[in-house]
Amino acid sequence: MAERHGRVRRLGAIFMAMALCAGVARAQKFEPKALPPVTDAPMVGKDLTATAAKREARESLLIGPGDLLHVTVVREADLDEHVRVRDSGDVNLPLIGDLHVAGLDPAAAADAIAAKYLAGNFLKHPDVEVFVEEYATQPVSVLGQVMKPGTYQITAARTLLDLLAMAGGLTPLADRHIMVEHSPGAKQREERVFLSNRSDDALMANVTIEPGDTILVPKAGIVYVLGDVGRPGGYAMQNESRMTVLEALATAGGVSRTADEKRARVIHNDNGQYDEEDLPLREIERGEAPDELLQANDVIYIPFSFAKNVVMGTSAIMASTTSALIYAGH
Repeated sequence: MAERHGRVRRLGAIFMAMALCAGVARAQKFEPKALPPVTDAPMVGKDLTATAAKREARESLLIGPGDLLHVTVVREADLDEHVRVRDSGDVNLPLIGDLHVAGLDPAAAADAIAAKYLAGNFLKHPDVEVFVEEYATQPVSVLGQVMKPGTYQITAARTLLDLLAMAGGLTPLADRHIMVEHSPGAKQREERVFLSNRSDDALMANVTIEPGDTILVPKAGIVYVLGDVGRPGGYAMQNESRMTVLEALATAGGVSRTADEKRARVIHNDNGQYDEEDLPLREIERGEAPDELLQANDVIYIPFSFAKNVVMGTSAIMASTTSALIYAGH
């Protein structure tokens, strides 16, 4: 009897253990995790034009005749080439022959080469890179009133102030109205820039210079102050390319005590045509008349007193400007 009860207890324990295992298995039921959606892989070489359009950054410097290019094809060492652009703008590359690359930036040239390899069934997935090792034909010319006029090689777009600094800066006789002639193909071929004496305004007018551009810094206008003044001569219009009557007289050392201010006059030179008018110098000095703004090649003449017995006509005054000393500083 006791043996039968023991057998029953063992069977009950077994059933309880089986029930417990089933509960745990239900609690740990495997739930597969959802995988992230699979995105389409880019189709390399399928549409090189579309791939090129997606390139966000293009270099501003274009390939030109005489430039030395380094063309590499990834995983194709035999196609690696150092080639110089011919005068026609073409390069000769293995398998594809001649290809026109002048006027393209390096990225666009790489796309054109890859397209040739693909179109000729030479490569299925061409990955081409073009690096310009030497630019030979696109210097920037800086001419006129700079300390070191000449041509300067640049490998990327620079600012006007950068190029003027490379040329040693402006001369004391430089005009602030600077002409920039952009290379062919630019939207605006000619651009006039006023480079102010004030640093803040100069930075605001700091335009971009591309390879192949030309910078011309003209000579500043000259105002002549002759007659009975401290230092007669010609003076560059350096103050924002402007000069008034009082500024010109102050630059020339002022009017002498022996001068006859009542007979002062200003002579305007308009392409060889002289227009003479009286200059109310005393009224200007007292603020009773406006301080007249002068133009380039104007002549202020302050007569000597009658005691010196020096009388000069308009023609004689204008003739004396040819031998007048030109002063660049104040």
